Amino acid sequence: MRKETEKRLAACMRRAKTGAELTIGFLGGSITQGSLASADDKTYAYLVYQWWQRSFPNSSFHYVNGGIGGTTSHFGAARAVEDLLMYQPDVVVIDFSVNDDPNEFFQETFEGVLRKILGWQSKPAVLLLNNVFYDTGVSAQAYHNALADYYGVPYVSIRDSIYRKIIEGIYRREEITPDGLHPNDKGHELVAGEIIRLLECVRTRLSSAQEENIEGEEREAQELLPPPMTANAYQAARRLNICNARPMLDGFRADTEEKLGHLDCFRNGWIGKKKGDRLILETECSCLAVQYRKTIHKPTPVARLVLDGKQEEAVILDGNFQETWGDCLYLQPVLHHGCYGKHRVEVEITESSEADGAPFYLLSFIVA
Repeated sequence: MRKETEKRLAACMRRAKTGAELTIGFLGGSITQGSLASADDKTYAYLVYQWWQRSFPNSSFHYVNGGIGGTTSHFGAARAVEDLLMYQPDVVVIDFSVNDDPNEFFQETFEGVLRKILGWQSKPAVLLLNNVFYDTGVSAQAYHNALADYYGVPYVSIRDSIYRKIIEGIYRREEITPDGLHPNDKGHELVAGEIIRLLECVRTRLSSAQEENIEGEEREAQELLPPPMTANAYQAARRLNICNARPMLDGFRADTEEKLGHLDCFRNGWIGKKKGDRLILETECSCLAVQYRKTIHKPTPVARLVLDGKQEEAVILDGNFQETWGDCLYLQPVLHHGCYGKHRVEVEITESSEADGAPFYLLSFIVA
């Protein structure tokens, strides 16, 4: 573990020993949300939160879970403030390693998440969790952990721990996950155990350390971030929806249903039903993605997105989801490191029918 970020964790533990209030936060996908755990208090995130409560009984802790199933660090960079950082967390666990593809694009979006959190005013201690596809061993951890090493952030690898024990025959996959990805109660407990093992190491070092240089160490842990490792366009990512954008609507309408919490995902967007329904938005950016619903309630309308009038480069937005597990918050990149400036986005419904099981739902635009 790199010493720089261990000092942030140690500083939080020192504060907890003195009875300070701390907020423990999590940001990630479905595993962080708690998918396939039998109850909220059986999830890895809540079990880690309970470790803080048990370990520092004189302190008061608050729990923030910003996990949303099926979402990547691209979306995470845009929603980190509203789903996590506005609560001023002191400790944050980040988990996008099975939702991000292992490539340079998602390394850059992940750096956006990491820098946004590390640079937040509460200066949280950050820990990365690398989950894994248990049937294949696939994970984006190599790309994520390169950033972790660069920023001195500790990480826990499930591929290098629990998955390895499956390969060695210590566990059977079916004991831990019924679908090869999402942990059951035992799997969540094992994942939490790997994180807790790291936290215990920090606490042990803290208990045996001399206290004479505490102020200097904590000050060192608050130093400015180094220059970014990637092009880092996504640290400034933001989400445009009915709360902060005013597109021209021609057939599309704004969703009037109130959003109830961050897991009430399909809200604050725009709804289109008929062929020819249009939405036109102008925004300044160099990176742009469109977020829309892919639904299992088929058929549903299909739309086309045209950027800056370039009809020959139109992007098809097919609202029909071919999976069966539920509706998907689908995020489609449209512009990546383009020219910064004003861009015109036009979305138009091109296919619809009276048999449609659900309307086309445009959730937001992610710009950076």
